[in-house]
Amino acid sequence: MKVAVIGVGSMGRNHARVFSELPEAELVAVSDADAKQADAAAEKFGARAYTEYRELLEKEKPDAVSIAVPTVLHEEVGVAALESGAHVLMEKPIAATVEEGQRLIAKAKSAGRKLMVGHIVRFNPAIQALKQKLAAGELGRIFQVFCRRAGPFPARIRDVGVVVDLAPHDVDLMRFLTDADPVRLYAEIEQRLHTDHEDLLWGVLRFADGITGSLEINWLTPTKVRETLVLGERGLFRVDDLTQDLYFFENAQAKDVQWATLQTLKGVSEGSMTRFAIPRFEPLKAELQSFLKAIQDEKPVPVSGEDGLAALRISLALVESGQSHRVIEFNN
Repeated sequence: MKVAVIGVGSMGRNHARVFSELPEAELVAVSDADAKQADAAAEKFGARAYTEYRELLEKEKPDAVSIAVPTVLHEEVGVAALESGAHVLMEKPIAATVEEGQRLIAKAKSAGRKLMVGHIVRFNPAIQALKQKLAAGELGRIFQVFCRRAGPFPARIRDVGVVVDLAPHDVDLMRFLTDADPVRLYAEIEQRLHTDHEDLLWGVLRFADGITGSLEINWLTPTKVRETLVLGERGLFRVDDLTQDLYFFENAQAKDVQWATLQTLKGVSEGSMTRFAIPRFEPLKAELQSFLKAIQDEKPVPVSGEDGLAALRISLALVESGQSHRVIEFNN
């Protein structure tokens, strides 16, 4: 399959690298407004370089493209790629606004092309293993999901704040793990060290089935933290996204209790801790392979435009709540 990458900055360069390594893909071209970046990526990964993405689409006619340009350009570049006949993997967030995201989804449908959104955290092997265990009922009822994503300010980000840049990862993860959408949320945001946008978020979400969610996100922490906790009847799952480790902390009161009696379980006490042996692999490689496989098999992509739009809508609502200091209600 002929593939191309539009935008070869920090993330796009990784897309180009992975595509160049996949036997099911032929990386034919890369494009970037910075000619030096385009030339360097093209030379390293054996592709042709362009500074104009429209020229790339016209001359190369790729079957599929990854788009990793600034968020404000997502709709413009995505529409052009879809109109050229290419399937599109759009780095998250799907777009800068809900309306732009809706237009991208509509364009993909009218063009008969696939649109996938790059929510890479879903493809972390520890998250995939956690999803399987939750689906199998190993935790019982889910009570709470907590996501913490903190670290230093990334110099490459200029057009959005920490919420739109990072929160889509975690609100998508909450939807993925719980199979539910929030009914309301509240957030506090702060702008401590950066002059253009917020750089700290604390958010609380409530889901229809009683699950609560919490988000801690910032660009102020001098070390990277990527952590997901899921609390339920049988105990607590913890994922370290950076090391791809999955742990389970058992509720000893629930040990060896049959499902029928779990409903009347009254206590919680400390039990054993298990660290699962999970084969590690690069999430981006898994993501791009799933994108290509969906095209080849003519199956739905694992992270749809609608998924990306939901994550964007929730993230923008977190910003709105933080600015207005009020609870945001959803009519799902």
